Amino acid sequence: MIKTLAKSIREYKKYALITILCSMIEVVFEIVIPLFMSQLIDRGIEAGNMNTVLKLGVLLVFFAIMQLITGFLSARIAAKSSAGFASNLRQDMYDNVQTFAFSNIDKFSTSSIVTRLTTDVTNVQMAYQMLTRMAIRSPAMLIFAMIACFGIDAGISMIFLAVLPVLAVGLYFIINKVHPLFTGVFKTYDKLNNVVQENVRGMRVVKSFNQQEHEIDKFDAISEKIYMDFSKAERIMSLTSPLMQFCMYACTILISWLGAKAIVASGNSTALGLTTGQLTSLFSYATQILMSLMMLSMVFSMITIARSSAERISELLNEKTDIRDPADPVMEVRDGSIVFDHVDFAYSSKADKKVISDANISIRSGETIGIIGGTGSAKSSFVQLIPRLYDVTGGSVSVGGVDVRQYDLEVLRNSVAMVLQKNELFSGTISDNLRWGNENATDEEIREACRLACADEFIEAMPDGYDTHIEQGGTNVSGGQKQRLCIARALLKKPKILILDDSTSAVDTKTDAFIQQSFSQYIPDTTKIIIAQRISSVQHADRIIVLDDGKIADVGSHQELVERSPIYREVYESQQKGGSEDE
Repeated sequence: MIKTLAKSIREYKKYALITILCSMIEVVFEIVIPLFMSQLIDRGIEAGNMNTVLKLGVLLVFFAIMQLITGFLSARIAAKSSAGFASNLRQDMYDNVQTFAFSNIDKFSTSSIVTRLTTDVTNVQMAYQMLTRMAIRSPAMLIFAMIACFGIDAGISMIFLAVLPVLAVGLYFIINKVHPLFTGVFKTYDKLNNVVQENVRGMRVVKSFNQQEHEIDKFDAISEKIYMDFSKAERIMSLTSPLMQFCMYACTILISWLGAKAIVASGNSTALGLTTGQLTSLFSYATQILMSLMMLSMVFSMITIARSSAERISELLNEKTDIRDPADPVMEVRDGSIVFDHVDFAYSSKADKKVISDANISIRSGETIGIIGGTGSAKSSFVQLIPRLYDVTGGSVSVGGVDVRQYDLEVLRNSVAMVLQKNELFSGTISDNLRWGNENATDEEIREACRLACADEFIEAMPDGYDTHIEQGGTNVSGGQKQRLCIARALLKKPKILILDDSTSAVDTKTDAFIQQSFSQYIPDTTKIIIAQRISSVQHADRIIVLDDGKIADVGSHQELVERSPIYREVYESQQKGGSEDE
């Protein structure tokens, strides 16, 4: 996990090293100050030597200023280093998510990825900042202060050695108890983000069904669970403060008692024992030792919180795409021909049932293929194997005479345009969205694609035309307009294979028919695969595939299937009957 996270430090490694160096120098000055303070009291104030007081006083001021400067630099550079590390961490996670195949994306919910990119990174950033500063400064101060204490009076300094095991055992039990709680909290955060995301995206549905109270109750329940778990964890974590204070006050009382006895016994003589100046130094070092332990407890607390976040981040960073480029990829797709050769597919190797079973079909380049089937018949899964969004679990899928697993992924997917069942428009202008299909497309090419997709009419009717702003998710256009924009975007790729996954369901039959006619006239060499619920959307296809429970039940023209396929005929007759009743 640490190795995985450390890869994201990169250019900020030097800032981390400078932070450590500044922290070490700060500690040196902080340790030296009590020693000189002891000399100032014993050799200056007690002896009545003002010259010594002046010299040591100037040195103490200098040390204090240097400690202030190095402390300021350490804090500032640590903040820059941790912010840079967090930025790299977010970028690395986001970049890795972009490489995921659909099978990888299925392992993580959207809300979980968002939580890892935000809350989890913030926790790790804070822990990293504390590690580069306090986790170096505190142990160094502890060690140097202990050495200085033993140099002054070894007997009294044994008090600290007695306290350390008590602290260590207490902190161990606290951390061991809290870690599982924080792990659960961040999983609940995923659920909270999921509820918010669903509510915001489905706001129109929520309001139309008047379910605001239900959504509020759902949010309150998850929010309450986070509150309860966090409260429980924080209550346990809060035990570190009384534990530290108990140890600090115990040390202070014991040092005062033993130190006073030693001074009385020695008559405040360095030669005979402890002096007032040395006792003052011991108090200063005791404070430094206990403050360093307090800082270490804070570091441990933050690490305990960040550990769960770090594990979740590492999980995302270590996730490798299930679909990779081959060692020597084919860099050109010859044509749009497609062959399914005894194809089997399942979303998981542990699945009891195959989604697609023994699919065999050969599609010629330029052919128009319709796909019909009931809900759950694997229509979408079938076409997602063509651009290798998923890999087959048995058999092979070939495009242009080459197994899709032998192509460079970018080359293959640039040759296949998909208008998915749930397509997205992104915030920006209509032109910006359309240029996702081809960033170098000219204005003329954009207008032509929109004309073929029957999108030109409503675009030109808008006040800003192609510069009209689209809201996130395309919420300011209708379902039919959104589908036509997505079709136009796909056409701009000038693909060898065009796949429409139920992408004209929200347009009227007249517009649907015009789009199908445009395809046959203007992109005759492109293989067109059309998944549809309406028979009218596919009846003019060269061939129609009938899918049933993941198997190819029949293949043929509209007329052939009406005559011989019970499944197709049942759908056709039900739609014909429904159409006549509407009339």
